[in-house]
Amino acid sequence: LNAPAPAHGADIKPALKGTFTLPDGRTAKPVFHLIAERYLDPRYAPEAVAAETGIAAETIKRIAAEIAEVAFEREVTIEQPWTDWLGRRHERMVGRPVSMHAMRGISAHSNGFHTCRAIHLLQILIGSIDVPGGLRFKPPYPKGLDSLPKPSGRPGDVSPNSPLPGPHLGFVTAPEDLLIDDTGRPQRIDKAFSWEAPFAVHGLMHMVIANAWKGDPYPIEVLFLYMANMAWNSSMDTAETIRMLTDKDEDGDYKIPRIIYSDAYYSETVPYADLILPDTTYLERWDCISLLDRPISTAEGPADAIRHPVVEPDRDVRPFQDVLLDLGARLGFPGLIKPGGRPRYPGGYADYLANHERTDGIGMLSGWRGADGSQSGKGAPNPNQLQRYIENGCFWQEEMPHEAHYFKHANRAYLDYAASKGFVKEAAPIFFQLYLEPMQLFRRAAQGHGEVQPPDALRKRVETYFDPLPFWHAPFEDETTTAESFPIHGITQRPAAMYHSWGSMNAWLRQIHGANRIYLPRTLAAQLGIADGDWVWLESRSGRVKARAALMEGVNPHTVWTWNAIGKRAGAWNLAPDAIEATKGFLLNHLIDEFLPDGLSNSDPVTGQAAWYDMRLRISRAEPTADALTEPRFATLPMPPGHLGRPAILRYGAK
Repeated sequence: LNAPAPAHGADIKPALKGTFTLPDGRTAKPVFHLIAERYLDPRYAPEAVAAETGIAAETIKRIAAEIAEVAFEREVTIEQPWTDWLGRRHERMVGRPVSMHAMRGISAHSNGFHTCRAIHLLQILIGSIDVPGGLRFKPPYPKGLDSLPKPSGRPGDVSPNSPLPGPHLGFVTAPEDLLIDDTGRPQRIDKAFSWEAPFAVHGLMHMVIANAWKGDPYPIEVLFLYMANMAWNSSMDTAETIRMLTDKDEDGDYKIPRIIYSDAYYSETVPYADLILPDTTYLERWDCISLLDRPISTAEGPADAIRHPVVEPDRDVRPFQDVLLDLGARLGFPGLIKPGGRPRYPGGYADYLANHERTDGIGMLSGWRGADGSQSGKGAPNPNQLQRYIENGCFWQEEMPHEAHYFKHANRAYLDYAASKGFVKEAAPIFFQLYLEPMQLFRRAAQGHGEVQPPDALRKRVETYFDPLPFWHAPFEDETTTAESFPIHGITQRPAAMYHSWGSMNAWLRQIHGANRIYLPRTLAAQLGIADGDWVWLESRSGRVKARAALMEGVNPHTVWTWNAIGKRAGAWNLAPDAIEATKGFLLNHLIDEFLPDGLSNSDPVTGQAAWYDMRLRISRAEPTADALTEPRFATLPMPPGHLGRPAILRYGAK
């Protein structure tokens, strides 16, 4: 009673509030007490946040009350017994039917990490995670941190003729896990897993070109890119990125000495490459949608899938996966050659899919494993595995026992199942941390504790943003400008019909998305004297864009938006220079700066997520011109050698 006890003990009765004296004389407060102190602070009161959010205090209170009522007074019940991790039997599954989802619209800000955490913290507190009616986990998730790898790439990890001891991406939990040298210098060109972006699980692709151009944290000799189109719609500041790709030093040498690029199409990035590796389309190669990456599972069971070639390439191209395997074997990479130096996967990527193992029994695909194809999840490689996928429509799916469908983080049936399939190392419960201990370790390092500490220039940044409890802070872009100068928020998103830029190669999609407009709320347009179809100037601290306006309802009164990936540079994608994509299409990316005025990345300081949605703009009506073209205009890209010309009229399938 009133004494410290293991938090995960079965028989404890935790105190939720109060201040307690520990045996060593220190005082402590339960995390629920700390949460209450923070969110009962007047700065989080509905009346205080109404102006910032644009939502009336009465509406905020009503939504909060509705969430509480639905969660605690309108439970949904499934009559399915289940057993928790301590062996306690529960006769039914009780759910709190409140579900929330946080993705790009919330995360792609410089305050995105803490905003997402606040949402997840609320879900945990009301008990709506992986319950009937709540947010559902899809296998192989959830995973505890002990089942996730650390990133590799510290100075001792990298040596000639030797493989890395682990993956290049992973999960950092303490300053000692960072990929930095003894002076604190980042070891990756994108600065992921450094003090600038410690939890950058996905890397910082948007910073690679800029850092390579600056030679920060070090100069490079070769930049190798794959199908990312970083000279156009995947860059944050397109004009500046193009300048970096062509910029030279005082000796007349390119600041990025050599560029190798692989793409299936003549994208805007191809002309900047010294060596081009032409790739296949998805109809001409093997692909894998694996449980090791982002699978197609349902909440009721794991699933993965493949693509397989349905047509033979009719030109000199090779699947990029095959090229990497070939290069690795030629370079003698240990994982890609057999004793004696022969390629380990002579059959290319299909060979790799069927026979590669990440760990014993765990491969790229989970279906039909074992020599006879009778196993799933774990099992020896099966030489006929890919054929079994093809026979089954190219996918594999398995339904879990009904008692394992919910409460996966604490459900004994699911944890046993996950361990048997290799999703987790052991059938141990997965606990949600309300107070994130890894965050506190970084904050303590910034306060001068531990052997690995941030450089002085970043101490305040780390101490501030590595708060163990989520908090709201203004996006960094708001601090670089004034609301009076740039009062409008601008966002750009992928169209449903085109995942990237590649849809412009499809004649039918071009008819759907040939050009894009900037969408304005009618109330804002009325204030600015802008009518539907008018030309407008969009200006940010980085530049300006001219586009045609379209008016709509259902958008925040201070926000404008458009589709990304529609606008093209003249000459690219085998489109005519006067194609509608190049004359009526445009990118908002021209207005986003990848750097903040202090020289740091325009990204979330915890995860390194690019702050795509922090753009601040001002809008004015543009006088119509005779040419009626979007701006800025870039020089038309020349066609590559040997090009056979563009068809004036699309005649798909004509002889």
